[in-house]
Amino acid sequence: MRRLKFLLRPGWLVLAVVVAGFAYLCFTVLAPWQLGKNTSTSTRNTLIEESVNADPVPIESVLPASGPIATNDEWRQVTATGTYLPEDEALVRLRSIEGDPAYEVLTPMRLSGGQVILVNRGYVRPVRGTVAPPIEPPPTGETTVTTRVRASEGTAPGKDPIVENGIPQVYSLNAGQVGAVVGLPLVDGWFQLAAGEPGVLTPIPLPQLDAGPYLSYGLQWLAFGIMAPLGLAYFVRAELRERRRGRERRVAEPAAPVEASTAAATREPETMSATEAKLADRYGTRR
Repeated sequence: MRRLKFLLRPGWLVLAVVVAGFAYLCFTVLAPWQLGKNTSTSTRNTLIEESVNADPVPIESVLPASGPIATNDEWRQVTATGTYLPEDEALVRLRSIEGDPAYEVLTPMRLSGGQVILVNRGYVRPVRGTVAPPIEPPPTGETTVTTRVRASEGTAPGKDPIVENGIPQVYSLNAGQVGAVVGLPLVDGWFQLAAGEPGVLTPIPLPQLDAGPYLSYGLQWLAFGIMAPLGLAYFVRAELRERRRGRERRVAEPAAPVEASTAAATREPETMSATEAKLADRYGTRR
């Protein structure tokens, strides 16, 4: 244990704390974060694939009695019959679709059964960089549309709704927040129109069915969490090996100066002056 006392020095203690903290983050935060994204992406892709191959169902079969849309119902295609409410329209600002900025257009629809849903009619591109363009109104009267069920997004603190040019604008597609802005009791979820449906603008494309790099990233963080302590152990072992070599050198080094001093004492000076020779004879120091 005495050989390991150097580990109690501040530099080694700090290194051990950093390595332990990094490994802890890898196993409890970073790897689960990436693996969780891989799981959610795979689940989303499965739901989209199933919805593509399934026939639309009436919207009443997926509307909850209360609370949000069920997770397993997201991306399902449903048919809805109702009347658009363009006077309560809102925009989602600061969106990016296919790499370019866009506004998403949200128009409530009152169903024939009385419930009000939030329909995403697609997107429009801003003019002059940040200004929403004139928006084509939806059809009037009772209309039947086929939409995809979507769950509400979370809201961001500090990003409150605004009103610009008389139109409410929000930063996230959250039915509760939009309902509070426009004054309607909206179903907790939203419904995305596809191309060719009544009232659609430029439809929002479906996500690419690609699992992405999340699984490999998660495995990499797990590997880093294992490698960090192993790296610390390697440096500790290297330090112990170097200290052992140092002790061995110190044990061998004292014999060399003794032999050298003896040889120097017995070596006859090559030349001596006359005065040095007399002094040596007088005091008996000459050999």
